Amino acid sequence: MVKNAEDGPGRRAGDKGRYGRLTRERVLASALDVVDRDGLSGLSMRKLGAELGVEAMALYRYAPSKDALLDGLVEEFCLELGRELERAPAPGQQPAKSPTPDWRTHLHHIALTTHGVALRHPHVVPLLATRLLSTPMARQPLSVLRSDERVLALLHDAGFDDAEAVRIHRAFTAWLLGFLLVDLRAMDDQPDEPEPAFRLGLHRMPAQELPRLRVAAVGIANRGGPEELAAGLDALLR
Repeated sequence: MVKNAEDGPGRRAGDKGRYGRLTRERVLASALDVVDRDGLSGLSMRKLGAELGVEAMALYRYAPSKDALLDGLVEEFCLELGRELERAPAPGQQPAKSPTPDWRTHLHHIALTTHGVALRHPHVVPLLATRLLSTPMARQPLSVLRSDERVLALLHDAGFDDAEAVRIHRAFTAWLLGFLLVDLRAMDDQPDEPEPAFRLGLHRMPAQELPRLRVAAVGIANRGGPEELAAGLDALLR
């Protein structure tokens, strides 16, 4: 029996997985699914290959390193954010050519939409900070750079000069990223435990050294959500 050419030794590993021919988009989407389900510690090339029905080595054509895979997760996050913003423009959005767009409303809309995407992918949120620190701006994916471009263009169209736009962009980005990191931080030690003190593992925290943190832990574990995000952003922009 003559073998199919794809079965021969010349076939590139990973050309075809469980769900058809691999693409970079499919690899990154599957990696995001794994992280959503198992956390960042649960992501490996071997597990991702098993998810796609290919050997781990096949994935290096699409993500040549673990760092590239992590950058890809940030890319997927920003692509989803961009799609969300396109589907749901800011309330009362003025025509695109308006010389004075309501920039505060638009920044609120970007922040709240980002928060919504972060709730769907909380394990990716730490990467928004760590990959910014480790990947030079010019080497970041286009979808990530578009997030910065979106804010800077909004401020430019609102009449701010370059220096003012950079200052507001920096403050907005710092508040949004910092809020996400604090609001979505891991808190539960025993997620299935109904008693808050045991759920948070307060017995592991020395009472003599951390008295105030033990008292405040339950409150910290309750997410501030969109309301606190919006209130803090209002205060910042004023």
